[in-house]
Order: sequence, then structure tokens, then C-alpha cells
Amino acid sequence: MTRSTLALLLAAVSFSAASPTAARLGAQNPAARGARGRGGGARGGWRGPMDSTRARELYVSDDPQDLAGCGPNDCATQTQARLRDDSIFAARSRGVLDFQKVHYKSRIDGLEIPAELFAPLDKGPGRHAALVWVHDGIHGHLRPQLYWPFLREAVQRGYIVIAPEYRGSTGYGDAFYRKIDYGGWEVDDALSAVDYLKTLPYVDMHRLGAIGWSHGGFITAHLLFRDDNPFKAGAAIVPVTNLVFRLSDHGPAYTREYAAEERIHGMPFERTCGATHDQPCIDEYMARSPVFHVQNLKVPILVHVATNDCDVFFREDQQMVYTLMALKPELAETKVYVDPPPGPEGCGHTFSRRVDPQTLEREDTPAQIDSWNRTWAFLEKQLK
Repeated sequence: MTRSTLALLLAAVSFSAASPTAARLGAQNPAARGARGRGGGARGGWRGPMDSTRARELYVSDDPQDLAGCGPNDCATQTQARLRDDSIFAARSRGVLDFQKVHYKSRIDGLEIPAELFAPLDKGPGRHAALVWVHDGIHGHLRPQLYWPFLREAVQRGYIVIAPEYRGSTGYGDAFYRKIDYGGWEVDDALSAVDYLKTLPYVDMHRLGAIGWSHGGFITAHLLFRDDNPFKAGAAIVPVTNLVFRLSDHGPAYTREYAAEERIHGMPFERTCGATHDQPCIDEYMARSPVFHVQNLKVPILVHVATNDCDVFFREDQQMVYTLMALKPELAETKVYVDPPPGPEGCGHTFSRRVDPQTLEREDTPAQIDSWNRTWAFLEKQLK
């Protein structure tokens, strides 16, 4: 069996999980009854009584106007939380490292992207390796409760760290929140952090790495699989890997977070994508799923996953791990942690981000120590 054949088989297995949901939702789509237009998967009209409660629970709009914003109260709360976290970074950094809040333009459309910049106090005469540090969450921001001790350690090891608050991040108002572009322009926002690093005389642009967790690992994988990848290596920890599979695995409540985006505009089985809204959405979802682009990898990648992950389920991360092992064994360093002690947000999803909420110091377990030791050794080898 060739590598390309294996990749196609893996893709077919992951997509098949979405088919039952697609058929049910297509049957409930009034515009799809008796036709194969928008629904694409519907066969004939619905001929039975409809459970209106279940239909409402399963309904996912493809209208960008229905995309949820954060609303005045939630926006204000998010902004307060983000400002508080920025102040924590500033206070914790004082006398320890150089912390700055910076901004740069996204190369894709000129949107102003906020970012946190961490650097040694004494930068010395030489140039430093740098890390683009991608935070988690479809909507989220860089939080000291998950990252502070590891950011400090990165700087102590000599790295410059820039953490982009890509579009859709929280704490920057409703308009920025609504610009979410899951697996699309948010990747360009993170990539554009490299343009800011170019302006810093103490950064070695030949020693760039990327690192991220969960949704940040998803963006990191995308960065490493792109043709315009400027990185020498990257680490994707508990990464989202396959949006086709993830949509069916997490259900409508999760899907509503992004299916109505202007540049997605539908479910995988629909034909509402593209500039004229008549292209197969499956193509768009596959383009936004890093597991379908493993064959493009040209630099080393480290991937750590947990069998007890209750966010990015192991059955999703298996697809990335096994595809890397099959197609890019010479470039991939992977490890599966079997039921590691849970992290601060439950289960194994944050097993390597265990931080005491009061002291903001590491709460180490053998699994966390092992994961970070492997991550630092990998980055040291590839970037230094």
C-alpha cells in the first residue's frame, strides 16, 4: 500500500463519521426536500412527523448574520479578564524578563493583531531563536493560568516569544470576536507575527519555531504544513486535527461557533461555500483540517496527545499521529500519554499545562515533566 493510498483511506474513514449527521440534517433542511440543492445529501422529501425540539437542537445556520458575537455584557467581561491577565503578565515579568504588548498588521487583510512579546532583560550582542506561541481556544486569549511558568522558562532558555491574539480572540471587543475564521485567516494572523519579529534586531530569523496547544496546536500544524512556512520546527500539543470529523463528534452546539462564518457559510455536506456559495463545503473543511495536509510537511514536528482528552478526543488525535507516522516518520516525533493526570480544565486535555492558580508555578506530574523535557529538547535540537 502506498503512502498516498493510506492517506486517502484515513481521510475516508474520518469523513464517514459525519455521514449520518449529514443525512439527518439534510432531511430536516426545508430547502433540501425533494431536491439535491443546498442540502446535497438529501434523497427525496421527509415523509414523517418532525420532532420540532430535536430539529431546533440540530439546526445550524449558514447565515453569517447568525454568527454569535460576545454581546455587550460578555464583551465587557472578556475585556476585563484580558486586561487583568495582561496586568498579571506585566507584574510577574517585572525584574524577570521584558514583557510588552505589541501590535502588527495581518498580511492577509491588514487587520491589526495584538500580541504579547516576552524577551530576556539582557538581550546581549547576539541574536536569539524565537517562538510563535499560539494560545488555545476558538475564542480565547493568552492566559497566565495556563502558560506563565512555561513562557518564563522559554525566555530563560534564551527564546524570544511572541504570542499572537489572532482574530476571534477574546478581550478585544465584539467586532474582533466576530472576525473568527477557523483554520483560515487566523492562521495568516499567526504567521504575520513573523513580520513583526523581523523588526527586532535581536531575533535570529533563521531560527524560528512555532508552538501551540489545542486550537493553538491546530494553527501550529497548519503553519508547518504551509508552503510559505518560515519555521525550522514546531510543536503541536493535543491539537485539533480534522474539522470534518470534529464537527460530527462534537455536535451542533460546537458547529454553530463557526459554520456560519462568511468564508465557510455551511456544513460539510452542503454546497454553500465559495464566492458564489455553490461550491462543496467539504472542500473548504478539508482545506481547514491539517490532517489532510501532512504530506506537505518539510520540517520537524513534535506532537503529544492524551488518551483521556475530553476536548480533542483521542480518536481525533489518532488520525494526526498515525498519519504522521505513516507519511512523515523521518520528520515527526510523537508520543501518546496514556491517561495522564488531568490538568486545570479537566481531563487530559491540559495535562501538560498544570499551573497552580495562586502561585502560577508548575504543578508537575511525571507526564507533564516528561512532555516539557521532550519539548525543550526537541526545540533545542532543531533551533540551536
